[in-house]
Amino acid sequence: MIITKDSVVQLHYRVSDASGLIEDSAKGEPMLYLHGHQNMLPAIEQALEGKAAGDALSLVVEPKDAYGERDDNAIQSIQVKHLKGAKKWAPGMTAVVETEHGPRQVKIVKVGMFKAEVDVNHPLAGKTLTFDLNVVSVRAATAEEIAHGHAHGAGGHHHD
Repeated sequence: MIITKDSVVQLHYRVSDASGLIEDSAKGEPMLYLHGHQNMLPAIEQALEGKAAGDALSLVVEPKDAYGERDDNAIQSIQVKHLKGAKKWAPGMTAVVETEHGPRQVKIVKVGMFKAEVDVNHPLAGKTLTFDLNVVSVRAATAEEIAHGHAHGAGGHHHD
């Protein structure tokens, strides 16, 4: 079966930038996603369209097609009590903040007693990324997966 809209794709991936490896899924479960439902960067979905189990590809993605350009003015001041991930904060640390769009990673720039200045750029913003992808399996999505907009099962989304 080839990858088309409403396919559930299982794949291993490696992500790197000019300074080296960022993430490698090879030691764990392959990632599972529902193709054609904006669950993946559009450039990756386009590259995987028409591929099949056993296919491997390497894809270089510029910042504009990945996580955007870095915005040096993307610094916000928030209350320290809203930072999640540690009890004590220092510049350079990564925290999680709940936003109206769900949890978001931020980088601590400066921290005071009650407020912190955080960089809200995505951690990979401004980076040209290389994705090495290995398609493990492809199957048709179930009606439930299509209705939910994501793949279910190991490496995908789980409902409690």
